[in-house]
Amino acid sequence: MDDHFEVDWTEAADRLASAARTDADWYRSVAAVLVTPGDRVAVDVGCGGGGMAAVLAAAIGAQGRVVGVDGAADVLDRARAMAAGTVEFVEADLHHGMAPLRDVVPDGADVVWASASVHHLGDQQAAVDELAALLRPGGRLALAEGGLTARHLPYDVGVGEPGLEGRLQAANEAWFNGMRARLPGSVRMPYGWSAALRRAGLTSVTSRSWLLEPAPDPTAITDKFAHRVPRLHELGLLTDADAATWRTLLDPSAPEWLGTRDDLFHVEARTVHWGTRSR
Repeated sequence: MDDHFEVDWTEAADRLASAARTDADWYRSVAAVLVTPGDRVAVDVGCGGGGMAAVLAAAIGAQGRVVGVDGAADVLDRARAMAAGTVEFVEADLHHGMAPLRDVVPDGADVVWASASVHHLGDQQAAVDELAALLRPGGRLALAEGGLTARHLPYDVGVGEPGLEGRLQAANEAWFNGMRARLPGSVRMPYGWSAALRRAGLTSVTSRSWLLEPAPDPTAITDKFAHRVPRLHELGLLTDADAATWRTLLDPSAPEWLGTRDDLFHVEARTVHWGTRSR
């Protein structure tokens, strides 16, 4: 059963590639704030589908260097296709420290970006400390962590008990806690990401959130739920009643199928925390 607390990155590769495309506008908005004139080297830690790495390469320009790092070969294959030769990619398992990154950028980086990746490492503060140490003087470490989870459904979908999506979110959070508890060297970090950046010695620490409200894509929404529900139910994190409701909503042959609804939506907030290494 513990296997259900592990992320199958090979299975996730296509979803990450799709997200790299749909999140392009958000990446550009973040890069406009994060990248400054004169930046020459950037590293995307846990680069996923390569969307932000490609945007960083465009922002820094041909005279610069962008390195995307991920631990899954299948994920990197998708990232290489996305970046079209503008980014250097490195396969590295960072669960045992950032030494592979120090070898890749021995002279340091102007920008280090890590989106939803540090929380997959056992000691998050130690990871932030090591990422901060990769910076050149004046360089910025940015962590895209937290925010508000995407919501898609009305409170009452007319099947089962109201508040269904909220209970799914609570189950996801329980899964996340189980995932973190099983990571090698897992320790709690009982404070926020901005505090972690300060503890790493960075200054001018700030946080900013972006509200995302893209047009709802019923296929993507139903695929998202179909991926999560069986695993959460098998782990006992969703009740039998809620799992049965989800099976009905995700069944294309059922009259209640989500794909036929005209009231789906997409709203979420993503938060980025960043700090600067003193000159």
